Amino acid sequence: MTTHGHRTPPPSPDAGQGHGAAPEPGAGPADGTAPPPPSAGGTPSPARPPAAPALTASPFESDTFTSATFVTVGHGPLLALGAVWLLTRAGMLLLLLRDSLGIGGVGREVSVLYQYWYGQFAHGTFPVNDVTWQYPPGAGLVIVSPAVLPWLSYFQAFVALTLLADAVVTAALARADRRRVTHGAWIWVCGLPLLLHLPLARYDVQVTALAVLALLALTARSATAHRFGGVMAGIGALVKVWPALALIGTPRGRTTRDAWVAAGVTAATLLATLALCFSNSFDFLRQQGSRGVQIESLGGTALALSQATGLWPGQVQYRYGAFEYVGPYVSSVGRIALLLTVLAFGWLLIWRLRAVRWTAATPLDAALAAVLLFTVTSRVISPQYMIWLLGLAAVCLTSRATVMRPVALLLLPAAALSSLAYPILYQDLLTGSWPGVAVVAVRNATLLAAALLAARRLWTSTVADPS
Repeated sequence: MTTHGHRTPPPSPDAGQGHGAAPEPGAGPADGTAPPPPSAGGTPSPARPPAAPALTASPFESDTFTSATFVTVGHGPLLALGAVWLLTRAGMLLLLLRDSLGIGGVGREVSVLYQYWYGQFAHGTFPVNDVTWQYPPGAGLVIVSPAVLPWLSYFQAFVALTLLADAVVTAALARADRRRVTHGAWIWVCGLPLLLHLPLARYDVQVTALAVLALLALTARSATAHRFGGVMAGIGALVKVWPALALIGTPRGRTTRDAWVAAGVTAATLLATLALCFSNSFDFLRQQGSRGVQIESLGGTALALSQATGLWPGQVQYRYGAFEYVGPYVSSVGRIALLLTVLAFGWLLIWRLRAVRWTAATPLDAALAAVLLFTVTSRVISPQYMIWLLGLAAVCLTSRATVMRPVALLLLPAAALSSLAYPILYQDLLTGSWPGVAVVAVRNATLLAAALLAARRLWTSTVADPS
């Protein structure tokens, strides 16, 4: 019989000597333990109780505390995860229905702007000469997706599909993380409500779902899964560009070939299809190139602090669908941001060329580090960008080999500060008041720290000599 991983010792060769046979001189008891020392009077002392097993520094290091230990809890963690998901999403829905927190109007982007774009697509064209349309052609698929629920209003259908995408992400993370009581899924389920109701009124949850599915597929062993991951990344890249970074950390060799070829073929096929079905597919490039420095970006924070201290005479204007700074040195700040983005891309290329060690978590860690670097160097850091980062952090935590745990923890306060900046203190930020400026400055400092930490940990875990 097996007990605690140790087998019962086989019988001794003397077992056949008879029930009353005496042991050989010097032999110990049948269980192999040393005989108790005789007492002072020559009478043997009572046997000592067996020594307690040595304690380890952590229960996770014990030989008897394995993945099987988690299985004994049954479906409890999954039920708890589902209950928390339902409660938090109900709260987010309630906030969206009221939509009066802070500056308010978070849902207008769906009910007004998205629905207007939907009307354009219904006429067979992408938005033309619309400064607010700055997205790749694949974004049109998300904008028209509420048509699959014709019995609901556009707003209701969009929110319902966003919740469905949210549930898909949660289920995929829970399935990938089922042996660890869903650590990664908890980051997603509890982290997303830190952004209040904003995730339900933007299409970034759908984009994040594509990136999460791509990364989880890349961790599988089959070539079919790797191709599927490439397909998801290719679709995501054509919806909002950044999911292409999910492939930056694929292991060299067949995995990279399968995933990258699948992504390229998918993106090219989808782009050609949309270009044939709709006119003005590339009008977004002109609008995107005209973007300035948004007030919540890292460069915008530098300008805001200069303005608040009286060193910079610029102001805030609503341009290209966002509030941006205008005035002296703004164009220089924008060019610096673009230069930093190029440098970040160059660093990622150098990392990939020099990386010599790959673990199961390397593709996940690399994706989070890459998106963080591109986020902090962007001219725009909208609050919905935090949805991407929370999703990627959750995927990283599905792997025991990840080096991004501290980075994931930093993203939680960054998400909370983002919702404090928008919509709660957004009016203060627009007017340059210290509460709004300070909150955004702390949020951006946290994101910058997370990006630098992610880059350092990715490099040291895959490139640097461990000694």
